[in-house]
Amino acid sequence: MNKQTTDMGILNELSELITLRMKSYLALEHDGSWIEHRSHIDYDLWFIQDGTIAITINGIEHQAHAGDVVFFYPNIPYKATTADKQGCRFTYAHFDFEIGKQQRILNDFPLSGVVPHELVRAEVEWFTHACARASRSKTSMPGNLLYLKACLTAVVARIIELHGEGVYTGAFVNGSPTTAASGSLELLQPVFQHIDQHLHQPIRMNELAALIGISDKYFITSFKKALGITPGQYIYQIRMNRARDYLNEKKYTIQQIAALLGYPDPFTFSKAFKKYYQVAPSRFE
Repeated sequence: MNKQTTDMGILNELSELITLRMKSYLALEHDGSWIEHRSHIDYDLWFIQDGTIAITINGIEHQAHAGDVVFFYPNIPYKATTADKQGCRFTYAHFDFEIGKQQRILNDFPLSGVVPHELVRAEVEWFTHACARASRSKTSMPGNLLYLKACLTAVVARIIELHGEGVYTGAFVNGSPTTAASGSLELLQPVFQHIDQHLHQPIRMNELAALIGISDKYFITSFKKALGITPGQYIYQIRMNRARDYLNEKKYTIQQIAALLGYPDPFTFSKAFKKYYQVAPSRFE
């Protein structure tokens, strides 16, 4: 399994813990003389509707055309200008994307850049239509903003998926340091692999820390900074994911699943499962 696939797999494993908070959105129009120098404090997507925008980051110019999506990471300075006299029109959305206390989890992946319209056409249409409906409402109809947030989530998820498939890699900060987690998902890859391969056994913190050559105490701190949750919470989440999958397969008894996931007996497993899913494994559907 290559590093890129492994990295994307983390977001799949922890999808239930991910929170996307849409902070603001607005349609903007600029004439041919527009120029902007700034950086954003959060994640920012621009949905280009008309014209061409030239975006310069670290001395490199990138162009975004109608239909493209521009993905900015927090605290990355840029210059944006209209690339022709006709001006430009786009809608922006500011948002946070976090797991636990880690609000910059996406910074560990090279997603920031210009996403070509042909790769996200359907998702962009959903978002722009939802944005237009929400903007027309003097007082938003029930569900409008929730649907808009769902459409924004679909756009971000599609960009993540494209990177996981090897179809898209952002060029804005490729190879440059970002203000991501103090820990590193790349550093933790041996830990993720070890956990996945040893779920049937008790997993100790000193074993995991030794895999990357740091102390137990620093390992727990580093893991939480990188991923937003503790190693124990991560292991619990992975076990509950696997338990759900095993139950859906309907091939294993509760006792067998408990053994496959490293629980000493079916009672301990059932208690952990019910705490997470609010239903006993014997009644899970």
